[in-house]
Amino acid sequence: MDIIRPVFSADDLAQMPDDGKRYEVLEGDLAVSPSPHRNHQRLVLNCVEFFRQLEHDHLGEVYTAPFDVILDHHNVVEPDVLFVCQEHLDIVTDANIQGPPDVMVEVLSPSTRDRDLGVKIHLYARFGVREYWTADPDNQSLTLYRLTADGYQPWGPYTRHEAVTSPLFPDHPLSVAALFG
Repeated sequence: MDIIRPVFSADDLAQMPDDGKRYEVLEGDLAVSPSPHRNHQRLVLNCVEFFRQLEHDHLGEVYTAPFDVILDHHNVVEPDVLFVCQEHLDIVTDANIQGPPDVMVEVLSPSTRDRDLGVKIHLYARFGVREYWTADPDNQSLTLYRLTADGYQPWGPYTRHEAVTSPLFPDHPLSVAALFG
């Protein structure tokens, strides 16, 4: 007997309840995450503060979850933080992001770590997200994955005593200590 596996889409995601959980569609599978905890949210806010500086310099726009990124009909994600460079702002709509942002940031947590470092890293590379950043609260480190012709090339992890400079924003170093507060 064949097992029928449901395939979820962006249309199905639009019907999910507003219950405080984060729903995503990854390769047609529905992924549900609980609401993040306090330390996770503080880290997200510190990250947003960095990207707001870029926004003030007219380099692009920053958004936080919950805000859908539609990569295709069967891949809709909600990264913790995303940044769209000025030259790609045409993918930003009032309802969602239609295509790959330039930077996506995920704060690793026990409930999402495997997903963030597994299916999502491959998905983001496949759809052309130029940089994928993972912030790890357990060891207070930041790793940047830079897209190359061969997939993502990791930079880091960078720790509290270091600063990171993305090639996308060479004039704006990010202090890892400031990120982790």
